Amino acid sequence: MKRCDWVKLDEPLYVEYHDKEWGVPVYDDRHLFEMLCLEGAQAGLSWWTILQKREGYREAFDGFDVEKIILYTEDKLQDLHQDTRIVRNKLKIASVVTNAQAYLQIQEKHGSFSNYIWGFVDHKPLINEWASISEVPVTTDSSDRMSKQLKKDGFKFVGSTICYSFMQAVGMVNDHIMDCCCRQQELAHDN
Repeated sequence: MKRCDWVKLDEPLYVEYHDKEWGVPVYDDRHLFEMLCLEGAQAGLSWWTILQKREGYREAFDGFDVEKIILYTEDKLQDLHQDTRIVRNKLKIASVVTNAQAYLQIQEKHGSFSNYIWGFVDHKPLINEWASISEVPVTTDSSDRMSKQLKKDGFKFVGSTICYSFMQAVGMVNDHIMDCCCRQQELAHDN
């Protein structure tokens, strides 16, 4: 079966992520928050690094429960700086707390984080038609707008490239190449 070229075919975790998650629309607030934080953690690294640490992140950050995260003390943050299950970058760790606070404000203002974040694509996935992975952009006008607004709303580690990667991961954008098996399955379901 043909898959998008970025997939490490010899790594079952990567294949499963590509086949079952990447490009599949997500509307659950908690999961959207988790993915935004994980994409921010990826900055300067590979997604493979973060994907391998995802379970460790979930354990270290209380399942990305924002109500718990906003109460983190300096001692908890120091513990996280020593936690080998995650990327031990102080700014990235602190950004999860900052983002949790901003997330709660967004929920209050917009009713849900999902409603807010999906607004950047008019609440429907953008389906692209790329022949090869080399055609896929790293930023778009939508990711630029999202990045600018997220920063304005208090989020950290949300540059346009991170936002576009997030949009791909949570299915706001479907960038499976045209001959990818996942794309073919989606086309079959649409007919």
